Amino acid sequence: MMHARSYTIHARSSALDAGIEYIHDTVWPALSGLDGYVGLSLLVDRLTGRCIATTAWRTEEAMNASRRPTQEMRDRVAHILGGSPTVDEWEIAALHRENHSGPGACVRVTWARVEPELAERAIDGYRLATIPALTELDGFCSASLLVDRDSGFGVASAAFDSPEALRASRIASDAIKLATVRDTGAEVIDECEFDLVLAHLRVPEMA
Repeated sequence: MMHARSYTIHARSSALDAGIEYIHDTVWPALSGLDGYVGLSLLVDRLTGRCIATTAWRTEEAMNASRRPTQEMRDRVAHILGGSPTVDEWEIAALHRENHSGPGACVRVTWARVEPELAERAIDGYRLATIPALTELDGFCSASLLVDRDSGFGVASAAFDSPEALRASRIASDAIKLATVRDTGAEVIDECEFDLVLAHLRVPEMA
Protein backbone atom coordinates (compact mmCIF):
# COMPACT_ATOMS: atom_id res chain seq x y z
CA MET A 1 0.00 0.00 0.00
CA MET A 2 1.61 3.24 -1.14
CA HIS A 3 1.25 6.58 0.61
CA ALA A 4 1.53 10.26 -0.21
CA ARG A 5 2.16 13.54 1.59
CA SER A 6 0.66 16.71 0.13
CA TYR A 7 1.95 20.16 0.98
CA THR A 8 -0.50 22.97 0.14
CA ILE A 9 0.41 26.64 0.25
CA HIS A 10 -1.11 29.88 -1.01
CA ALA A 11 1.92 31.70 -2.35
CA ARG A 12 2.63 35.23 -3.46
CA SER A 13 2.26 35.29 -7.24
CA SER A 14 5.60 37.04 -7.57
CA ALA A 15 7.31 34.17 -5.72
CA LEU A 16 5.96 31.27 -7.78
CA ASP A 17 8.82 30.98 -10.28
CA ALA A 18 11.44 31.04 -7.51
CA GLY A 19 9.54 28.37 -5.59
CA ILE A 20 9.17 26.15 -8.65
CA GLU A 21 12.89 26.51 -9.37
CA TYR A 22 13.84 25.55 -5.80
CA ILE A 23 11.58 22.49 -5.81
CA HIS A 24 12.91 21.36 -9.20
CA ASP A 25 16.61 22.05 -8.58
CA THR A 26 16.94 21.23 -4.86
CA VAL A 27 13.96 19.35 -3.43
CA TRP A 28 13.49 16.84 -6.23
CA PRO A 29 17.15 15.67 -6.34
CA ALA A 30 17.27 15.44 -2.53
CA LEU A 31 14.11 13.36 -2.35
CA SER A 32 15.44 10.96 -4.98
CA GLY A 33 18.04 9.74 -2.48
CA LEU A 34 15.57 8.81 0.28
CA ASP A 35 14.54 5.21 0.90
CA GLY A 36 11.06 4.41 -0.34
CA TYR A 37 10.62 7.59 -2.40
CA VAL A 38 8.63 6.98 -5.59
CA GLY A 39 7.75 10.40 -6.94
CA LEU A 40 6.96 14.10 -6.79
CA SER A 41 4.32 16.26 -8.45
CA LEU A 42 3.75 20.00 -8.27
CA LEU A 43 0.46 21.70 -9.15
CA VAL A 44 0.22 25.50 -9.47
CA ASP A 45 -2.73 27.83 -9.95
CA ARG A 46 -1.05 31.05 -11.03
CA LEU A 47 -4.25 33.08 -10.68
CA THR A 48 -4.64 32.40 -6.96
CA GLY A 49 -1.10 31.33 -6.01
CA ARG A 50 -2.37 28.01 -4.72
CA CYS A 51 0.33 25.32 -4.95
CA ILE A 52 0.23 21.63 -4.06
CA ALA A 53 3.43 19.60 -3.89
CA THR A 54 2.85 15.87 -3.38
CA THR A 55 5.46 13.24 -2.62
CA ALA A 56 4.74 9.52 -3.00
CA TRP A 57 6.24 6.77 -0.85
CA ARG A 58 6.41 3.00 -1.15
CA THR A 59 5.19 2.43 2.42
CA GLU A 60 3.73 4.41 5.31
CA GLU A 61 6.95 3.71 7.22
CA ALA A 62 9.03 5.30 4.46
CA MET A 63 6.76 8.35 4.44
CA ASN A 64 7.03 8.69 8.21
CA ALA A 65 10.82 8.33 8.10
CA SER A 66 11.04 11.14 5.54
CA ARG A 67 9.54 13.78 7.80
CA ARG A 68 12.73 14.75 9.58
CA PRO A 69 15.11 14.86 6.59
CA THR A 70 12.61 16.88 4.51
CA GLN A 71 11.58 19.39 7.20
CA GLU A 72 14.26 21.93 6.35
CA MET A 73 13.31 21.85 2.66
CA ARG A 74 9.62 22.28 3.50
CA ASP A 75 10.47 25.29 5.66
CA ARG A 76 12.56 26.75 2.86
CA VAL A 77 9.73 26.32 0.33
CA ALA A 78 7.34 28.11 2.70
CA HIS A 79 9.85 30.95 3.14
CA ILE A 80 10.34 31.38 -0.61
CA LEU A 81 6.64 31.21 -1.46
CA GLY A 82 5.59 33.35 1.48
CA GLY A 83 2.61 31.37 2.70
CA SER A 84 1.51 29.14 5.58
CA PRO A 85 1.53 25.49 4.48
CA THR A 86 -0.98 22.76 5.20
CA VAL A 87 0.40 19.20 5.29
CA ASP A 88 -1.81 16.14 4.73
CA GLU A 89 -0.91 12.45 4.54
CA TRP A 90 -2.82 9.93 2.44
CA GLU A 91 -3.11 6.39 1.21
CA ILE A 92 -2.84 6.15 -2.59
CA ALA A 93 -6.06 4.26 -3.26
CA ALA A 94 -6.07 4.36 -7.07
CA LEU A 95 -3.87 5.50 -9.94
CA HIS A 96 -4.32 5.02 -13.67
CA ARG A 97 -2.22 6.36 -16.54
CA GLU A 98 -3.71 6.41 -20.00
CA ASN A 99 -0.93 8.60 -21.42
CA HIS A 100 2.12 10.29 -19.93
CA SER A 101 1.58 14.01 -19.38
CA GLY A 102 3.95 16.45 -21.02
CA PRO A 103 4.53 20.22 -21.06
CA GLY A 104 1.27 22.14 -20.91
CA ALA A 105 -0.62 19.46 -18.99
CA CYS A 106 -3.30 20.58 -16.53
CA VAL A 107 -5.06 18.89 -13.61
CA ARG A 108 -8.53 19.15 -12.11
CA VAL A 109 -8.49 18.35 -8.39
CA THR A 110 -11.63 17.54 -6.40
CA TRP A 111 -11.75 17.30 -2.61
CA ALA A 112 -14.58 15.21 -1.17
CA ARG A 113 -15.70 13.34 1.92
CA VAL A 114 -17.78 10.25 2.66
CA GLU A 115 -18.76 8.66 5.93
CA PRO A 116 -15.72 6.58 6.96
CA GLU A 117 -17.69 3.34 6.85
CA LEU A 118 -18.44 4.06 3.16
CA ALA A 119 -14.82 4.74 2.19
CA GLU A 120 -14.19 1.30 0.66
CA ARG A 121 -17.35 1.54 -1.41
CA ALA A 122 -16.32 5.00 -2.65
CA ILE A 123 -12.85 3.74 -3.59
CA ASP A 124 -14.33 0.83 -5.53
CA GLY A 125 -16.70 3.21 -7.30
CA TYR A 126 -13.84 5.47 -8.33
CA ARG A 127 -11.80 2.55 -9.64
CA LEU A 128 -14.62 0.74 -11.43
CA ALA A 129 -16.78 3.61 -12.73
CA THR A 130 -15.09 7.01 -12.51
CA ILE A 131 -11.72 6.09 -14.04
CA PRO A 132 -13.23 4.21 -17.02
CA ALA A 133 -15.51 7.20 -17.69
CA LEU A 134 -12.57 9.63 -17.56
CA THR A 135 -10.58 7.57 -20.05
CA GLU A 136 -13.24 8.33 -22.68
CA LEU A 137 -12.51 12.07 -22.56
CA ASP A 138 -10.28 13.66 -25.20
CA GLY A 139 -6.85 14.58 -23.92
CA PHE A 140 -7.14 12.53 -20.73
CA CYS A 141 -3.77 11.49 -19.31
CA SER A 142 -4.18 10.07 -15.82
CA ALA A 143 -6.30 9.90 -12.69
CA SER A 144 -5.55 9.28 -9.03
CA LEU A 145 -7.36 9.03 -5.72
CA LEU A 146 -5.77 9.78 -2.35
CA VAL A 147 -7.74 8.90 0.77
CA ASP A 148 -7.74 9.06 4.54
CA ARG A 149 -9.97 6.12 5.46
CA ASP A 150 -10.31 7.15 9.11
CA SER A 151 -11.81 10.54 8.32
CA GLY A 152 -13.44 9.69 4.99
CA PHE A 153 -11.67 12.56 3.21
CA GLY A 154 -10.29 12.05 -0.28
CA VAL A 155 -8.65 13.93 -3.15
CA ALA A 156 -9.31 12.93 -6.75
CA SER A 157 -7.15 14.27 -9.58
CA ALA A 158 -7.58 14.03 -13.35
CA ALA A 159 -4.80 15.21 -15.67
CA PHE A 160 -5.30 16.37 -19.27
CA ASP A 161 -2.70 17.08 -21.92
CA SER A 162 -3.57 20.75 -22.47
CA PRO A 163 -5.59 23.67 -21.07
CA GLU A 164 -7.93 23.29 -24.03
CA ALA A 165 -8.61 19.63 -23.22
CA LEU A 166 -9.18 20.49 -19.57
CA ARG A 167 -11.71 23.18 -20.47
CA ALA A 168 -13.45 20.96 -23.01
CA SER A 169 -13.85 18.21 -20.39
CA ARG A 170 -15.70 20.32 -17.83
CA ILE A 171 -19.28 19.43 -18.74
CA ALA A 172 -18.55 15.70 -19.04
CA SER A 173 -16.43 15.76 -15.88
CA ASP A 174 -19.27 17.41 -13.97
CA ALA A 175 -21.61 14.63 -15.10
CA ILE A 176 -19.10 11.98 -14.00
CA LYS A 177 -18.71 13.75 -10.66
CA LEU A 178 -22.47 13.90 -10.10
CA ALA A 179 -22.77 10.18 -10.85
CA THR A 180 -19.97 9.45 -8.39
CA VAL A 181 -21.63 11.56 -5.70
CA ARG A 182 -24.95 9.79 -6.31
CA ASP A 183 -23.45 6.31 -6.20
CA THR A 184 -21.05 6.77 -3.27
CA GLY A 185 -22.77 9.33 -1.07
CA ALA A 186 -19.75 11.62 -1.29
CA GLU A 187 -19.91 15.32 -0.45
CA VAL A 188 -17.79 17.52 -2.73
CA ILE A 189 -15.94 20.10 -0.67
CA ASP A 190 -13.82 21.96 -3.22
CA GLU A 191 -12.54 21.80 -6.79
CA CYS A 192 -9.71 23.63 -8.51
CA GLU A 193 -7.80 23.50 -11.81
CA PHE A 194 -4.01 23.67 -11.91
CA ASP A 195 -1.03 23.67 -14.23
CA LEU A 196 0.96 20.46 -13.84
CA VAL A 197 4.39 22.01 -13.35
CA LEU A 198 6.33 18.91 -12.25
CA ALA A 199 5.37 15.25 -12.66
CA HIS A 200 8.12 12.82 -11.73
CA LEU A 201 6.14 9.82 -10.49
CA ARG A 202 7.14 6.18 -10.49
CA VAL A 203 3.96 4.97 -8.76
CA PRO A 204 2.73 1.79 -10.48
CA GLU A 205 -0.77 1.29 -11.86
CA MET A 206 -3.32 0.91 -9.03
CA ALA A 207 -6.73 0.71 -10.67
